[in-house]
Amino acid sequence: MKLKVAVVTGAGRGIGKAVAQILLRNNYNVVLTGRNEEPLKASFGECDVDQSRGLCVAADVRNRSDVDRLFALTLDKFGRVDVVFNNAGISAPPVEIDDLDINDWQAVIDTNITGSFLCARKAFSIMKKQRPKGGRIINNGSISAYAPRPNSVPYTVSKHAISGLTRCLALDGRKHNIACGQIDIGNAHTEMAAPLGNGTMQANGEIVGEPLMDIDHVATSVLHMAELPLDANILFMNVMATKMPFVGRG
Repeated sequence: MKLKVAVVTGAGRGIGKAVAQILLRNNYNVVLTGRNEEPLKASFGECDVDQSRGLCVAADVRNRSDVDRLFALTLDKFGRVDVVFNNAGISAPPVEIDDLDINDWQAVIDTNITGSFLCARKAFSIMKKQRPKGGRIINNGSISAYAPRPNSVPYTVSKHAISGLTRCLALDGRKHNIACGQIDIGNAHTEMAAPLGNGTMQANGEIVGEPLMDIDHVATSVLHMAELPLDANILFMNVMATKMPFVGRG
């Protein structure tokens, strides 16, 4: 049986690493990409799988030429693209909008929106031409796509944009057998989210430590989305720490 091919961005740590590893352990060929090659190699090396089933590519998703090279190398090694997990993303310092450095704003927009767009654009082009045609794009959104945290303008704006990208790709991909869905994650225990457990500002100004959930629950959720046949799609999935202050936020 020919194995499916998945591309995972931001695969050197956190959610991207967990998803890349669960895909490898469930018989996918996986291309792991991120800005630094060493964490990618470490992520892949932790999986006891045949070396031929992985490819580590250092690439900056903000850079069109890097994205083009990433997918060219994927095709050279594996011949097609079945799943893309658009995961790479960053946040900005939690300050009010008038204190926000424009460079911090631009970095979030370039990474979270433009990076996801460039990867989706290239994957879409490949998926509609390959035989058998089609594939699945899974975007990493956020609970912030529904309700913001205080002082989170760049990140929240970027995740609302990802929801728009998801809906457009889900619509435009129909005739090409391309499915697109989004996972909106709340408080997975990653390096980025760990400080939430120590205490973060709530809508009423209080500082409260928030519950976190094991990152493996995110990985299994993405695997479930990836494993669906292309005639079925989870358009939006919300997986979150049960007791986090989201429902009723604000």
